[in-house]
Amino acid sequence: MAPEKRTSTRQVPPRELFTHNSLAVNVRRPMIDLLNQCLADAVDLETQARQAHWNVSGPNFIALHALFDKVFQQIQSHVDTLAERVTALGGIAVGTAAAAAKHSRLPSYPADAVGGTTHVEALSSALASFGRSVREAIPRAEDAGDMGTSDLFTEISRDIDQQLWLVEAHLRTQT
Repeated sequence: MAPEKRTSTRQVPPRELFTHNSLAVNVRRPMIDLLNQCLADAVDLETQARQAHWNVSGPNFIALHALFDKVFQQIQSHVDTLAERVTALGGIAVGTAAAAAKHSRLPSYPADAVGGTTHVEALSSALASFGRSVREAIPRAEDAGDMGTSDLFTEISRDIDQQLWLVEAHLRTQT
């Protein structure tokens, strides 16, 4: 016998909530969409960093395990910042794992990764992809007249570049 399907009585939340924010609605709406897209990417990146942290092994285990945890924590902070900016603009932050899985533009993380180099390469690729999308969002927010969101993307971009540098350093060999 098939399980009984429950009908949800939950209503779909409104696209926007009332706010006294002085940015015009025609500016806030596209910024909310842009922020939610970056939020989906950030949630995916957050889980990829955690995947690396949990599963890394090999001769550099301790260093990489600690580094991936630091990267995870930094990204977790950006996830919160992006979501809170969405709500500050009167939007609904869409930050579930299901939404991230559906909307993320990041490359898929190799589920079978174990060795340190494999994790470093995969996480580097994801960080670079996220950094690129955040940098592309900076002028979009600026052109829309939302300097606050542009500044937020600039701040995230600088930090992601630093995280990428820290991770990629493990791929370089001394000559």
